Amino acid sequence: QVQLVESGGGLVQPGGSLRLSCAASGFTFSIYPMSWYRQVPGKEREWVASILSGGGTTTYADSVKGRFTISRDNAKNTVLLQMNSLKPEDTAAYYCHARLRGSPYWGQGTQVTVSS
Repeated sequence: QVQLVESGGGLVQPGGSLRLSCAASGFTFSIYPMSWYRQVPGKEREWVASILSGGGTTTYADSVKGRFTISRDNAKNTVLLQMNSLKPEDTAAYYCHARLRGSPYWGQGTQVTVSS
């Protein structure tokens, strides 16, 4: 079955960096776009970034553009989110997402907390 497993979250000071990883299994990873979303309690889940199957095309929410970088390793079935210059407002649970044949799949999420 489809599995998406995020890791790499934690507590970081403002201005710091974290790298999130999402390990995918149960589907042909290399042919599907992948995305990252985030959610703060009480708010809707927010799209953060996406990457197409080949890895050459990426898009970002305005709030993270220039600070976050999404990438993928199709040989390892992994999608990464490098987060630099982190701000307190980046604090959220971060989720890996794939849409396979019209159905959305989510990981369990990894918590990122940006605080001094």
